[in-house]
Amino acid sequence: MFRAAASSSSASLRRSVLRQSQPWARTLSSSSSLLRPTPSDPTPPKSPTPTSSPVGASPKPDEDGTTHFGYRDIPSSSKEGLVASVFSSVASSYDLMNDAMSLGIHRLWKAHFVSKLDPRGGINVLDVAGGTGDIALRILDHARLKHIDRETKVTMLDINPEMLREGMKRIKRESMYWNTPQIDYQLGNAEALHSSMEIPPPRKGHKTLPPLKSQRTEDESVDLYTIAFGIRNCTHIDKVLEEAYRVLKPGGVFACLEFGKVNNPLLAQIYKQYSFQVLPSLGHILASDRDSYQYLVESIERFPTQQQFANMMKKVGFVLPGSEEGERRLRQEGLDGEEWGGSGQGEWEDLTGGIATIWIGCKL
Repeated sequence: MFRAAASSSSASLRRSVLRQSQPWARTLSSSSSLLRPTPSDPTPPKSPTPTSSPVGASPKPDEDGTTHFGYRDIPSSSKEGLVASVFSSVASSYDLMNDAMSLGIHRLWKAHFVSKLDPRGGINVLDVAGGTGDIALRILDHARLKHIDRETKVTMLDINPEMLREGMKRIKRESMYWNTPQIDYQLGNAEALHSSMEIPPPRKGHKTLPPLKSQRTEDESVDLYTIAFGIRNCTHIDKVLEEAYRVLKPGGVFACLEFGKVNNPLLAQIYKQYSFQVLPSLGHILASDRDSYQYLVESIERFPTQQQFANMMKKVGFVLPGSEEGERRLRQEGLDGEEWGGSGQGEWEDLTGGIATIWIGCKL
């Protein structure tokens, strides 16, 4: 993964990929941990019976131009607008929503995700579906506190202007990075990073923030591409992966944290009951928005299995360290797969029994 001619900053990032060198990270991955990794290619639980919600089912965009919005079949051209409505509705309560959907464990997942990547060395990071800035802040804090790195830069990119503005408010309120060159904000579509977007006027409460920007992300300009709990909402996941591959430098790293398929039958049943019976009601109580929470639950069920998503990554050209194929590709480049977390690590890492999953791919 990892060309010999790559920059030292990119090389140091790649040396961190999938190598859990921190003692606390090894603890989180132990048999007693909530973040216990589980074997690759688990058998996913059977999908639940569709609820009475207006949201219905379809696995992916098909040749006739239809896709899924939760459990409902819709024209592919409609999904972007429907998803935008959901996230505009939940933007101000997004962090609360994540707490509800994961019982607060998403904070541990995100901490583990960033620690696993160990970003440092003045790299250029693109955080797609950047939401309220949680991953961006964790990356910058990790680089600064662990490596005394004040050169690494994160561009928070989101298709939803309200989510992006909520992130800007958080950066301004909670961090030292506001008005520094270490963080930038871009309105953009993960499926079309090659083009800019029209910027709508800010809503009430956001007018004091600087205006949003939108511009093309150039080829081979990014060292690390992260996307956390966002890719399942995209209409064409294959296009997202193709764009990620395009913008990454040779040797760059793609890292995805997303809800997965629970592989323990008992945990799967408990999680389904909680997701379909409790979460929509919590959405109604916490945010007066049952339907948006219902969609978010169903979107998790419609996302590909761990193996299917790994195969999609490989199809666009990513090498997944930890698999036999990945190690073979690394050896062809004169690199040591074990150094990057190989030898049985698998093509993904399941957290909390597969409720969440991390996939990492490298562009050779």
